[in-house]
Amino acid sequence: MHPLIPDTTEARMTRSQREAVDALHRNAPANPNPALAEQRAGFAGALSRPLPDDVTAHETVLGGRPALDLTPAAATGRGRLLYLHGGGYVLGSPGTHAGLAARLGLRAGLRVTSLDYRLAPEHPFPAVVDDGLAAYRAMLDEGVRPEELVLAGDSAGGGLAVATLVAARDAGLPQPAGVAVLSPWTDLTLGGRSTRTKEGIDPIFTREAVQAFATRYLAGQDPAHPLASPIFADLRGLPPLLVQAGSNELLLDDAVRLAGRAAADDVEVTLRVWPQVPHVFQNHSGRLDEADEALGEAARFLSARVRAGHEAPVS
Repeated sequence: MHPLIPDTTEARMTRSQREAVDALHRNAPANPNPALAEQRAGFAGALSRPLPDDVTAHETVLGGRPALDLTPAAATGRGRLLYLHGGGYVLGSPGTHAGLAARLGLRAGLRVTSLDYRLAPEHPFPAVVDDGLAAYRAMLDEGVRPEELVLAGDSAGGGLAVATLVAARDAGLPQPAGVAVLSPWTDLTLGGRSTRTKEGIDPIFTREAVQAFATRYLAGQDPAHPLASPIFADLRGLPPLLVQAGSNELLLDDAVRLAGRAAADDVEVTLRVWPQVPHVFQNHSGRLDEADEALGEAARFLSARVRAGHEAPVS
């Protein structure tokens, strides 16, 4: 085949994988007016994946909230990952995202603690940021060196990871070694152009659905508050940041503009956008090549930050 013709067997295979993942989302059963309990149960059923065989899990408490510890057999014992799950601040738990968090920790060789933060509408903003900050403070109080601590989160959890570090900085706490965010939701004003241009292309969300999550979470508060929408926060002093997104998602501009804001605020930042994949496509590892590639990149980033922390002098 001519080297300038991209339609190789591998390219056809990955295109087929993308189409299968897209169809999986589009063909999911839908209830037009689900009760909140039904919505949460449906989300758990759709997202939950089994743990890898070489990762053990046990329940714990962190910062006054339940949490799930996920420990890969090959974890070195040095370095910790605080994981914040997605779900629009309304859905999800460490259980729904245990498979994703465990696969990230397994690739990075890091023990993961996934926080069960309070959900809206029962606990609207800023309860979730308070929980994130309390968990981060608790890990430091347990003796985890900030140089060996990293954060990660997907979707709303990605936005929360950034907001947590802004709150930690403002509280005078040291910053961790790095943070990786997967398809982060960072603008609750829905001001990104992609919330309109990706309508219909995104197989998961509509603009109306994203607005419904924001309304429940904010409970009438300012959507442009920097701890609700960290795209509007001063990010100076935050640690190195990795931002990942898919080009088919409504929230693409949330990722792109977060990276731009971080760069403008002198934060070391890497932005990666994979073409024609949906929101939090990393959850499809094992059935989508791009998901495995993205999780591998995030794991290498986090483990490299922790290794650098190992070499840092103890203050």
